[in-house]
Parts: sequence; C-alpha cells; structure tokens
Amino acid sequence: MKFVLYILKKIIPFFIVSLFFVSLILNLVDLFMNISSYLEMDAPAKDVIKVMILYIPKTIWYAAPIAFLFTVTYTLSDLYAKNEMEALFASGVSLYRFVMPVFVLAIILSFGMFFLEDRLVVTTLEQKNTLQKTLLDEQVSANNDNIVVISDSAKIIYKAKRYRDALHRLENLFIVFRDDDKSLKAILHTNSALWNEEKGIWDLEQPVQYELINNTLQKTTVSKEYTSRLTESYEIFRKTIVDVASVNAADAKLYIEHLRRAGLPYNEELSVYYKKFAFPFILFIAAFLAVGLTGKTRKNVLLISLSLSIVSVVLFFVFQMVTMVLAKTGVISPFMGAWFPDIVFIFISILLLKYSRT
Repeated sequence: MKFVLYILKKIIPFFIVSLFFVSLILNLVDLFMNISSYLEMDAPAKDVIKVMILYIPKTIWYAAPIAFLFTVTYTLSDLYAKNEMEALFASGVSLYRFVMPVFVLAIILSFGMFFLEDRLVVTTLEQKNTLQKTLLDEQVSANNDNIVVISDSAKIIYKAKRYRDALHRLENLFIVFRDDDKSLKAILHTNSALWNEEKGIWDLEQPVQYELINNTLQKTTVSKEYTSRLTESYEIFRKTIVDVASVNAADAKLYIEHLRRAGLPYNEELSVYYKKFAFPFILFIAAFLAVGLTGKTRKNVLLISLSLSIVSVVLFFVFQMVTMVLAKTGVISPFMGAWFPDIVFIFISILLLKYSRT
C-alpha cells in the first residue's frame, strides 16, 4: 500500500501540472491562428475569451495522452537516476508490481477520457465553433442543389433540383420506387415538397404518379402506398454534413445508420465513430510505453523524457492518420482504421516492457 501511495503522489500532481501546460499551449495555438481574423472583424475581447474557455475541454482531451506519457516517463526516469529503483528491486519489489497502480490509473483515465468527450467535449466544441464562426462571419448555408438520396435499402430514390433549408422544402422532386429485386415500380413527381415535422413525412404539392404497367409507364392516381413511405428526414438533404467527431457516440451511431439506410458511403464516419472508443485507450498505451522507455539513461532526464513523449505521440498520431485514410478509402475496415494503431503500439509497448530494467 505504501508503494501505491508513493507512486501516485509523484504522478498525479505532476500529471495535473503537465496537463494544464499542454492544454494551455494548444489553446494559445488556436488563438494565435485566428487572432488576425479576430482583429480584422473587431471581435469583442469577451467573446474571444469565451471561445478560449469553450475550447478548454477539447484541449484537455488532446493534451491528456502526451501529458500522461511525459509524467510517467519522467517520474520513473527520475527514480532510476536517483537509484531509488535499484533500492526498490533490492528489497524484493518487482517493476511490474511497483507500476501496477499506474496501469490502474491509466484505465480509469481512459474511461474518464471517453465520458469527458461524450458528455462535455462535443457540446462545448460545437458551441465554440458556432461562436467562432459568428465572430469571423463564416456562416455556411445548408441549402443544397442537385441532390440524390437513396433510402429504404435502395427501394426509394429521391432526386431533387434544389433544397431550401429555411423552409425545409425540396423543389422539382422526382421519387423512384423499386421492388425488392430493384426493378422499377413507380415514379412520383412534384414541383415542391414540404417537410411535415408533426407527421414526419413529406407533403407533396400536386404530385403526379406514374406506374409501370405491362412494361409501360402510365399515369395513375396518386396512392398512399407510395406517399406514406416518404419519411426520409429533411436533414439528409442538407448541404452541411454531420461531423461525427463533433457529436456524442449515440448521435453518431444514429447518423451512420441513417447513411446506411440511405445507401450513402459511411466508411469514414464509421471509422471516426470507432475512434471515439479507441482514442481514449491511448492513455493505457502511454503507461506501457512509459515503463518500457524509462531507465535507459541517467542524464538529462527531463529533456529526454519530454523528447521521447513527443516523438511517441507524434508517431502514434501519424500512424492513426494513415490508417484512418485507408479506412476511408476502403483498403481496411473502419474498425481496423481506428483500432490498428492501438494494437500495434500495445505490441511495441510489450516488447519494450520485456526488455526494460527490472
């Protein structure tokens, strides 16, 4: 129990300080990248400060891996440099037993990272981006042109000339209905369709219906058999696409299911969804890496620990970017795009841990 308290008393305060400084640096980088635009748009100082405050949870989320890796690496390297680890080993305490509290702390922080992102970060980041766009006059229109949406497992196809988001209206709309074998059943056309929020359906203005009868399209009476199936939400017709990284896991899952039902590509969105679960696990990987990297030198402990931490985190992020691109293009599965970097770095960490000084 004394060893547990000893290691945690060294790690937790240092981790909090490291997390604060790394988070502050990330926040200042975002400020300096936009400060000229703020000045140009005469943005009020109180609103700029509010943007920075709203960005704090996201910077903490970004900063946690490098701060934890640096903390553990430096703490253990310092103990090696002061010969405290040798005294520990001589007393019969193994390295694995001594660092077990670090691994437990890493698991707790990993779960904390996930819930922080899912419950707080996505909300504050959306507020930050909205306020920032307002200050910089970067509002984006959700109106869309020449839209094609596939719905109901490709049994319904919407083709509209234009979508007006302010009115939730589709203009010059053709709707194709198909059988289970994808053969043509009917076509509906209307000059205008309005979304009925209360009923969750599209109201068509003077629609015209054509059905395939004896291999010939013939004009027929508009049937509820078809109009009652027009339940695809107006949101899918918007030009603005939902950023899966900026919504919580539950909403991301619903959006991906929506894309799947509409027959639209969703590999990139699904890989980002899996990344929500894979990224927090980097803290557990950082604990393994830190233990494996320490004890290699007794000089310049602070500088070497910081260098090793930065290099390791950069390599992880670069590798993750590559796998996410491969997942987006379909070379690997979305699941592997998110989790493969974790698997590889866990393997590297185990190798380093195997050859660490015990």
